[in-house]
Amino acid sequence: MQQIINFIIRNKNFLLFLLLFSISIVFTIQSHSYHKSKFINSANFLTGGVYNSVNNISDYFNLRSQNNLLAEENKQLKSLLYNKATKDSTYIDSLSFNNKYKFTSANIIKNSYALSDNVLLLNRGKNDSIHEDFGVITSKGILGIVNKTSKNFATVISILNTTSNISAKLKKSNHYGSLKWNGKNSRITQLVDIPKIANFKTGDTIVTSGLSSIFPKGIPIGTVSDFKLDNTENYYEINVLLFNDMTNIEHVYIIKNINLPEIKNLLNGISNE
Repeated sequence: MQQIINFIIRNKNFLLFLLLFSISIVFTIQSHSYHKSKFINSANFLTGGVYNSVNNISDYFNLRSQNNLLAEENKQLKSLLYNKATKDSTYIDSLSFNNKYKFTSANIIKNSYALSDNVLLLNRGKNDSIHEDFGVITSKGILGIVNKTSKNFATVISILNTTSNISAKLKKSNHYGSLKWNGKNSRITQLVDIPKIANFKTGDTIVTSGLSSIFPKGIPIGTVSDFKLDNTENYYEINVLLFNDMTNIEHVYIIKNINLPEIKNLLNGISNE
């Protein structure tokens, strides 16, 4: 207490100046509307900045839970989208029925994109009803196909894998071919076996054809970057600029075709005859 008193006595002149200066500022603000409005605006700016910073910090720590909520919402939207019968059909909550496609959200925990045969690792497995030959997509387009599963994890053959072969088509003309990768550029893959009569141009969209039992029809893949005729000069080889940035992916959706086991059994029976 004695130190506080000594401090006041030593600095009495300066403290008196601060007191009188503060009183003069208060009187000036109260007696002049212009100064008063400026003070209020400045105070609002400072407090608003503080609250905004606090809110940003809070949002940062809540990112994980918010991302999980968004992933679940997107899963439901995709289920509605790809199970819709026609564009003109009446809205039905397809999650309440036994649909052809079911979606499960997942995260990539390991991603390779610099190899010739790239494989991804997801945090979903058999305990989540995930099995081989399930399609994997993102909000922007296709990613690959599940090839192996354990209890809690699944590996995915990326579209950036030279063994990958996915049925795809030109969105406008419906001519379809095979989506393969030549192992050169992580942003570009190749659509081959497009017939010479197909009418298309640079910038046209490439989507899944729906001819396989893995992916629904119409999932985005990319756009036509450039093209050329193959060695036979009867088919085009198209370079496809992917919608997905394969080097920067975290959230994905795994697609389950409810009819896949039945289709496999039927095809196996035909091949054995």
